[in-house]
Amino acid sequence: MKNVKKLPTKQLERFSNIFTQLGLVLALFIVYVILEHQTLEKSLAIVDFNPPEAIMISPDQDIIFVREPKPEPKIQNITSTLFIVDEPIKKVDNNIVETVLVQPTEDIVQLDIDALITVEEPKEAEPLETVPFIMIENAPVFKGCEGLSKEENKLCFDKKMNKFVQRNFDAQLANEIGLHSGKYRISTQFIIDDIGNVVDIQIRAPHFRLKKEMQELIEKLPKFTPGMQRNKAVKVKYTLPISFRVD
Repeated sequence: MKNVKKLPTKQLERFSNIFTQLGLVLALFIVYVILEHQTLEKSLAIVDFNPPEAIMISPDQDIIFVREPKPEPKIQNITSTLFIVDEPIKKVDNNIVETVLVQPTEDIVQLDIDALITVEEPKEAEPLETVPFIMIENAPVFKGCEGLSKEENKLCFDKKMNKFVQRNFDAQLANEIGLHSGKYRISTQFIIDDIGNVVDIQIRAPHFRLKKEMQELIEKLPKFTPGMQRNKAVKVKYTLPISFRVD
């Protein structure tokens, strides 16, 4: 295969330097035209019917702005007049005869101080005193504790009360209501009145079913012999705490 030789006049590699110089010259010309280009300023016409006055301010002059007070509107006092309609004048008869009433005279009765009878005002019944169980002189008597001394009667009362609760309180109820394992407490307080009845029962329990169970238990208590304070029947406040554990 024959080698084809390129003609020296048609070899473009020889003109690469010229093309480079021409490109640089063209780029410099474009940059020059851009830098020398000037944009025309546009002016807007502002129509102002009341143009502000021109004020010349020198650089050394201090400018002080003063706020003008707003004029307060004057409040006009409105005077109201009350108009009362006059009643029509009625003509009356002037020929009226006046009558003078004469009070009858009565004999003055003098009171004899020595003959007066004094009557005492009835005294209101004093409210019954409520005494705590630990401070009562003669504690209420539980059925079966008769004929004991004061101290022995209190010990017998507590013993009978605890035994009554253990027999009548449903201990399985704590497991039925789903209490978590732990120790719980039921606080009960009631009053034994002056005739031996249980009244004013107050219970605090961790569950309403336990409170209901305790309420029914206290209502089953038998009638007591009322407590005595200074040889007088009084109300006795008794507190009954109950603790139990759920495993």
